[in-house]
Amino acid sequence: MFLPISDAPNPPGRPLVTWALIGLNVAVYLLATAALHGAADPSHPLVQEYMREAGRSVLAPGLSNYDVLVFEYGFRPAHASLLTLFTSMFLHGGLLHLAGNMLFLWIFGDNVEHRLGRLGYLAAYLGTGAAATLFFAAMSRGSDIPLVGASGAISGVMGFYFLLFPRNVVNVFVLFFVFIQVIRVPARVVLGGYIILSNILPALAQGNAGPSGVAYGAHIGGFFAGLGAAFLVDRRERESRPREFREARGHRPAAARRPSFADLVASGRLSDAADTYFATSDHILDRESPREVLVLGRWLSEEGNARAALSAFRRVLASHPSGVLAADAHLGAGLVQLRNLERPTSAYQHFLDVIDLEPQSEAAAIAREGIDFIERSSGRR
Repeated sequence: MFLPISDAPNPPGRPLVTWALIGLNVAVYLLATAALHGAADPSHPLVQEYMREAGRSVLAPGLSNYDVLVFEYGFRPAHASLLTLFTSMFLHGGLLHLAGNMLFLWIFGDNVEHRLGRLGYLAAYLGTGAAATLFFAAMSRGSDIPLVGASGAISGVMGFYFLLFPRNVVNVFVLFFVFIQVIRVPARVVLGGYIILSNILPALAQGNAGPSGVAYGAHIGGFFAGLGAAFLVDRRERESRPREFREARGHRPAAARRPSFADLVASGRLSDAADTYFATSDHILDRESPREVLVLGRWLSEEGNARAALSAFRRVLASHPSGVLAADAHLGAGLVQLRNLERPTSAYQHFLDVIDLEPQSEAAAIAREGIDFIERSSGRR
């Protein structure tokens, strides 16, 4: 048995939306099963419809009122509705189904919530959950079997995590005969195994929903929806022009007399250099003057323009993904996220890249100090 139980590092603060989603899912299941625990009434219209769709003339043994609720508010591709597209995310087929989903949401949700913000995270959760359900429906057209569970939305969260936190680790409980141990596994190995070994391969072998009733299509659709959305969020953060530089400040000289970006940096006119840099739509300055862009990024960070600084560092990384310049850009991106944006888990990714690229450099020594601080702050080593 291999069971993920936690991840590291973790962000500061309380993941209130993640806790609220866990609480809501648990409350819906416990209250619904408590209120609807009895056997279904054969004369109820929904029970009659259930029996017709199932091709039965008599009531199925053990059919409960909760099963009827699942039939009504689960997502049935043959009778799809906007209401059930969302209500299905908060219904579960059993206690183990609920417990497994909530464990994965607890492990991976906090980092994604911290990175996206509470409203952005909630929108991502519901949006990727809806995408997961629609992907499942596209693979199961005409099916009247209800799809329920938060696993599609949680797979979306895991897709975000895969792209945004590639260097995190997951603590996995291993039980193999007499071998019992908790081991640390790279997050991408765990998530890659989840999507490929636990979903894509079984879906190819057994179909959209296997004999166990696992909705592989929903898991796959949610994961890749999260992955795609994370790519767009990540790219927007790198490419968007910071608000304070969307319009050049003050009077700009005519183009013919305007100093070059490199000259502006060299002469210490960094405010004008910032205007010039963010007015340039392509990456020519990142390719031609990366050292000057790094100088600008450090100045922006010192001046309190953290998001602008982060954009500059990450644009250099897009043009120079390896070597000393990349190590310096990773260090700058890590420091600004740790010190200015309070994103220690995002900074952690960059610090590890610094050490991989230039392990004996001064930048690596600073990165190690950053990693040590993050690990001590998160209470995990």
